Amino acid sequence: MTEQTIVREVRDSSKRIFGLMIAVSAIVFVLLMRLWYLQIVKVEDFRNMSESNRLRLVPVAASRGTILDRNGIVLVDNSPSYSVAVIPQEVADRDALINGLAMLLQADPGELAEKWEKGSKRSKYQPIILASGISRDQLEILEENRLSLPGLDLQMHPIREYPHGLLASHLFGHLGEMTEQEIGSARFKGYNSGDYVGKSGIERSWEKELHGVDGGRQIEVDAMGRFLRTVNESSPTTGNSLMLTIDLELQKQAEAALGKQAGAAVALDVTTGEVLAFVSNPGFDPALFAGKLSSSQWNEYLKDIRHPLENKALKGQYPPGSTFKIITALAALEEGLITENTTIHCSGSYKYGNRAFGCWNRRGHGAVNLKRALRESCDVYFYKLGEQLGVDRIAAYARKFGAGSPLGIGLDNEKSGLVPTSAWKEKRFGTKWLKGETLPVAIGQGYVLMTPIQLAAMTAAVANEGTVYRPHLVKRVISPEGRILREFAPEIVSRAGLHSESYRLVKKGLLAVVNEPGGTGGMARLYEVKVAGKTGTSQVVKLRNGRNVAGYQYRDHALFVAFAPFEKPEIAVAVVVEHGAHGGSAAAPIAGRILRTYFQGKGVIRKPVPRKTDSAAEPDDEAAGTESETPDVEEQQTND
Repeated sequence: MTEQTIVREVRDSSKRIFGLMIAVSAIVFVLLMRLWYLQIVKVEDFRNMSESNRLRLVPVAASRGTILDRNGIVLVDNSPSYSVAVIPQEVADRDALINGLAMLLQADPGELAEKWEKGSKRSKYQPIILASGISRDQLEILEENRLSLPGLDLQMHPIREYPHGLLASHLFGHLGEMTEQEIGSARFKGYNSGDYVGKSGIERSWEKELHGVDGGRQIEVDAMGRFLRTVNESSPTTGNSLMLTIDLELQKQAEAALGKQAGAAVALDVTTGEVLAFVSNPGFDPALFAGKLSSSQWNEYLKDIRHPLENKALKGQYPPGSTFKIITALAALEEGLITENTTIHCSGSYKYGNRAFGCWNRRGHGAVNLKRALRESCDVYFYKLGEQLGVDRIAAYARKFGAGSPLGIGLDNEKSGLVPTSAWKEKRFGTKWLKGETLPVAIGQGYVLMTPIQLAAMTAAVANEGTVYRPHLVKRVISPEGRILREFAPEIVSRAGLHSESYRLVKKGLLAVVNEPGGTGGMARLYEVKVAGKTGTSQVVKLRNGRNVAGYQYRDHALFVAFAPFEKPEIAVAVVVEHGAHGGSAAAPIAGRILRTYFQGKGVIRKPVPRKTDSAAEPDDEAAGTESETPDVEEQQTND
């Protein structure tokens, strides 16, 4: 091999090595650029992709505790409901997803987008509920289209089931999906988005007992959101159940007795304060509030002049009318102003200064003692007592029986009513109390207001001779396993501290109201059990020319309170019929039906007895009373 040949081969080898080095360098450069691209440029994308194969915690909602009546009968239960949620982290095109869901659910895309915006403030891994209460058909359609709806999360939530329809809807209250404010509040710590919580009634007041503890499944999903495997699982814990003091049959009959009339009825155990029936009429459908309440249904509720959304038993504040004469009579007896035989002459009106306050009986009752004044509800008799007592003494006795302040029944927004005093008027209006203003207060008119629950508590305290028990609705709390966790004993609010003779005389008059000729409460009479009671009719507006203003909303309210048996009282009842006109004809029969149901349940009354018509015992068509002799005086007489 010549030298020239060797040089040429070395040159060629060098070229090949150089070319190979260039190729290797190019490959290394490409690899470095690729690494730079993957690790720097696309780092966020690949981090997201790596996180797509991840563990997800899927909450499993707990069933709420069951609500039972005092005999263990189910009043409120649970049934499954399905919700549509999305995981924002997995949604690349929000608008496409929302439009797809709107088409499949036949829903308004604007509403879905609005819910998305409200929920987007939370973590992207937290599901946002876009639709609740979907049908099984809709659920199947969504399952079939799951792959085309990335981020879709179908959830099951237990919802309330009401086996007795609208029964006691104001008592139970309703559920609603948690709001953004509630999700972030300390009260709902540990709750999940999309949970349903109590918004009113028992459901709200006893939320912590009823709600239970949510469970969850820790699952692994791929980048498409498809389930791979369950890593861990914890079962939800059902909420505790509540056994109420309510008696189902008594509740049913009380609501049936009110029918379509607006009003309230409350029945209490005289010796414990347990609420046996709690009616606010008309009711509403609580199931509608757990789903999507249509605007038409909402407007229907709002336009109903009977106000179905108002809890009248708890929040309705009414002039008690002649039922308040019980307080005036007890006060007068305790203060030594009257005895059993003290008589006052009723000529049909009572003159005080330049005013004339009329009695419902324009012809007058003549000479009236305490028993007759209660039996026939003579207004003039109690005008005279009011003048002698003064407003402050009347108020002091009224407060002894639970009037003028919430009784603490355990539901939110209980109203206090109003027991006026001279100090109250000066503070409220900046003017002194006029003595003439006491006369209407003495017969339960004027400024005085009471709620149906207060009327029932007052009646129970008179029946048991002075002990005001706190009305309560829950008898015991029961664990999901059936263990009694808490049981509630009677709680005394106050003791009136009156003489037994005062009670004896007043109760004697109340017995006559229902059972003697001339009594205004004859339509509450039971022939097997002695009932004592008092009718009341409270004015809504001033009379004009001796007549009520025409129209439903201007008619007087009808009231009746009662207790039985007279000899050893067990149950007290208060009934208010809004714009019912007369307590004797509108409210007394309702109370009578409630009492009959109660004693039938105890076996005291074995079958219904036809009521006989006794016009002498049921003077419900009396004339309305006289107009005041001076045009600036509001008529105060009642027509029980």
